[in-house]
Amino acid sequence: MQGTHFTVSYHTAGNLAANHSFIFKVPFDCQLIGVSAAASNASSGILDVGYTGALEAYVLNMDVGDSSVAAILDEPGDFVDDNFPHIAALTNIICTLDYDGAGGTAASDFTLVLTFTEG
Repeated sequence: MQGTHFTVSYHTAGNLAANHSFIFKVPFDCQLIGVSAAASNASSGILDVGYTGALEAYVLNMDVGDSSVAAILDEPGDFVDDNFPHIAALTNIICTLDYDGAGGTAASDFTLVLTFTEG
C-alpha cells in the first residue's frame, strides 16, 4: 500500500425519519478509494456522494448494506466514471442518504466510512 490513507466516519443512531446530509472539507488534494455504508436493519437506504453543485459526482445510488452488513465500494469501476474520484483541496464534500429509498423501509443506525488517499 502506498501513500497516506485516512478515513472519515459518520453515524446516526435510531430509526431515521428524514434524509441526512454529511458535509465536510479536506485541507489537501485526495482521492476517494473506498465507501462502506450500512444500516442495522433491512432498509431501502440509498447513498450519493459528491460536492456542491454535483451531489452525485463520485457515488450514485449506492444501496446501503442491510442488517449490519456493510455494502462496500472499493474498485475504480464502483465509482462514477469508473475511476477513483480525485478531489481538490477544500472541496465541499457532501454525502446524502435517502433514508428510505423513495418510500421503502427507513434505515436505522446508519454508519458511513469513507476511505481516502492523500494526493
